[in-house]
Amino acid sequence: MATLQAPTPPRHIVPGDVVAAFSEYLGEWTAAQITHLDPDHQLAGVLHLDWSGPEPMSVADLGEVAPLSRTRGSFTGQPAHCHYEWVLRRSYKVIGTLPLLHEQPPNSYAFGWGMGLDLTLERRRQQGDESKWSDPWAKTITDTELNDPLAGPADPDEETRRLTVRAVQSLDCARLVERYPALTGLTLVGPVTLSTASSLNELTSLKHLMLSDVFGMTEADCLLPRRVPALESLELVSVPAEYATAMKRAWRPEEPQGVYLRIAKPRKPEWLAENLNNPLRDWDGREQISAAIYKKALAQYKATRRAVLAVLASGHSADVLTPRLVELGEQFGEAFNELDERAGFIETVEREDLYDALDAIITEAEAASGADLAWAGKGLTEGCESVRDW
Repeated sequence: MATLQAPTPPRHIVPGDVVAAFSEYLGEWTAAQITHLDPDHQLAGVLHLDWSGPEPMSVADLGEVAPLSRTRGSFTGQPAHCHYEWVLRRSYKVIGTLPLLHEQPPNSYAFGWGMGLDLTLERRRQQGDESKWSDPWAKTITDTELNDPLAGPADPDEETRRLTVRAVQSLDCARLVERYPALTGLTLVGPVTLSTASSLNELTSLKHLMLSDVFGMTEADCLLPRRVPALESLELVSVPAEYATAMKRAWRPEEPQGVYLRIAKPRKPEWLAENLNNPLRDWDGREQISAAIYKKALAQYKATRRAVLAVLASGHSADVLTPRLVELGEQFGEAFNELDERAGFIETVEREDLYDALDAIITEAEAASGADLAWAGKGLTEGCESVRDW
């Protein structure tokens, strides 16, 4: 019986290897040593070294090296030693091996090797600078900050290298690229709907891309290795399945060259139709609505939506379907009677939200059928109105 072979890093590394990389923070090269590999969790123990200088061709160019020692916090006196994902980025290189400089495995975990950052922070402290660290090339922006500068002409921001965008409902990627052409890192945290997403291929210096709850992309918007050749970290969480599949197909072959690839929760069209335009989304996190109540409310909306769309797709006449729609409206109203009796959360705004949710179902059905379904909306609303206590 064949034995299962333990997984290995996609780009070959072994304990003892010394890795060098250019650090933007330091403005020169720095180095670290691989101390351990954990196949079960696909992690590497990385020991940062107290060295920086011109690009090294071999370990001999480092001279006498020692582990970087921390001088602040609970890790004072301990080496800068951490578990990271075991993908050696394409911009890093192995320059040789040395006997292990620290044999105990690290007891901390982090994502992204951040070559040079620990050394930068330690040198700041040595120079007496105890101020809070702020990445000079990073920026986080929200809807108001983003849409104003993108709405009209603006000079390109060549200084920002790492951009995080949050709390934006929609985003024109072509304008984003025009405004921030020099990005090496881009994080988009949604829910947000993109347009012209293929324009991200114009970010030719991009190294890190992370999209979470981001929608609007299709296979045609896929980033291409030949267009963004520096990309070495790609994380996609809750994106359209079509886009996720295309990106996986394009970037999986790049893993052995040093690309970290993570794709999770690809969203199929059915999920997108049910969740992307969720009319109760604003209830999530609202002060008087608990997470449990929101979950039950959303489940009821989805059940009502599915039932109404099925009824309207049956092809029967309005006279036949109206009683069933009235019944579904009653079930909807009664379900929220029960939730409101338990939590007392439905006020004027929530009442309007619930009627808007019913209207949204009819609007979706009208878009799919091309028919005027005002009669259906009337029956659904009348059913809800006849039983509601809120």
